[in-house]
Amino acid sequence: MSDREFDVVIIGAGLGGMECAYILASEGMSVCVLEKNQQLGGSLQVFSREKTIFDTGVHYIGGLSPGQNLHRYLTYFGVMDKLKLQRMDMDGFDLCSMEGDAQEYPHAQGFDNFVRRLSDLFPHERSGLRKYIDEIQRVCGKFPLYNLEDRESSEWKDEELGLNAKEYIASMVKDPALRNVLGGSSALYAGDGRTSPFYVHALVSNTYIESAWRCVDGGSQIAKHLAHNVRAKGGTIISRKEVSGFEFGAQGISAVLTTDGDAFHGKHVISNIHPNTLLSMIGPGHVRPAYRHRLNSLRNTTGTFTVHLVMKHGAFPYFNHNYYHMRIQDAWEAVRYNRSDWPDSYMLSTPKSTRGGDYADAVTIMAYMDFDEVEQWAGTHNTVVRPGSRGEGYEAFKRKKEQDVIRVVERKFSGLSSGITAVHSNSPLSFRDFIGSHNGSMYGIMKDAADPLKTFIPARTKVPNLLLTGQNVNLHGILGVTVSSVVTCSELLGKSYLVKKMRAAS
Repeated sequence: MSDREFDVVIIGAGLGGMECAYILASEGMSVCVLEKNQQLGGSLQVFSREKTIFDTGVHYIGGLSPGQNLHRYLTYFGVMDKLKLQRMDMDGFDLCSMEGDAQEYPHAQGFDNFVRRLSDLFPHERSGLRKYIDEIQRVCGKFPLYNLEDRESSEWKDEELGLNAKEYIASMVKDPALRNVLGGSSALYAGDGRTSPFYVHALVSNTYIESAWRCVDGGSQIAKHLAHNVRAKGGTIISRKEVSGFEFGAQGISAVLTTDGDAFHGKHVISNIHPNTLLSMIGPGHVRPAYRHRLNSLRNTTGTFTVHLVMKHGAFPYFNHNYYHMRIQDAWEAVRYNRSDWPDSYMLSTPKSTRGGDYADAVTIMAYMDFDEVEQWAGTHNTVVRPGSRGEGYEAFKRKKEQDVIRVVERKFSGLSSGITAVHSNSPLSFRDFIGSHNGSMYGIMKDAADPLKTFIPARTKVPNLLLTGQNVNLHGILGVTVSSVVTCSELLGKSYLVKKMRAAS
């Protein structure tokens, strides 16, 4: 083979792409990963301002205690023992609060502890909380790869995938305030009371209740160690290499083309970019119009506006938990926010750094933002590789939104402004450009309880040698994307064979 010929060419060095590279390189395949940005890792990327590190997408991780699902997966990938981690507050890794209510409601680690802590505040709902936890665990048990198990399952045909999260939780819990608390962290999956399935709520919530952790000095350490391990297995990773299209032959894609004129030939191609972006690179005649229409018609989750604050030392405490604050009556309606009094809800996090101690050197605040708020600047791009300006109007828009967020947050955290030394922000355009999410979507294609099979995206596409991986194949988040990499690589290696090897190594 030449230096442009591989068994597998992978588009995108996000977590899913690099995990696929590691799995396949471990099996002796020649693998090349092409990444358009300078930094690897997708949502694991970090950036620094005023010598302060901020995460772009991963603010905390679940399931990292020995024997738990993500611990086993990351052990197989050879990164678990290299991570700098801090376990979050056992009695409340997330605190949910509501405007006008001074009480802060904890999401505690450990299933019994979760029930106990909320039962102290809602004693009349103890049985409902027990039922809620039992149902979360039962539903998670329907997804074998969630726990690195190899058994036949028809989870995608299960009628329970049609359970609506808001409605099903309401069937178990009668107190409206407790319903809001259980849905308070629904920003973890852009929860929507009209569409979000209970299985998504369960799969996401379960792993954090098992154990919740912060990456000290940012989540990019996962990408760094994984990239090192891919290269140690003989894999090739090339950054600043943007894919522009394909050449086709009798067996499907014969070459992956890049904007600088290179061509990378592979027997198989794996796409770790959004399916809509991928389809825009494939000309007519190579996929059926019905397939193209189906994927292009699927709705995506909303975007986010994130404010990053650099703080004076000693001005703001480090919280070993996150805050989810709601200014509306129904947490499940936060995704349809009121623009005239935005933000209706927000998530506040204090990243953990080795230098911070008891005080936060940074504060990150996230609030929902639809893409149409920034659509007038959609034609602009700004990355390290492709720097550009969006103009004074965009900068003025961001400054106003930053102040709107700080003003609202200061109602709960008085004195916040006095401790700020610098303010930075990211809009859905930033997420689109740096992470590659379609229109800055938080979590890609939206899952819909009303039609779960419609939003199920198989790893194998209608192009014979083209596979998909990433958050749209299975589920978003580090665990969901990791499972998707197993689903994708199983198409080439066989699921039983691969799961057996991963279990043995973990």
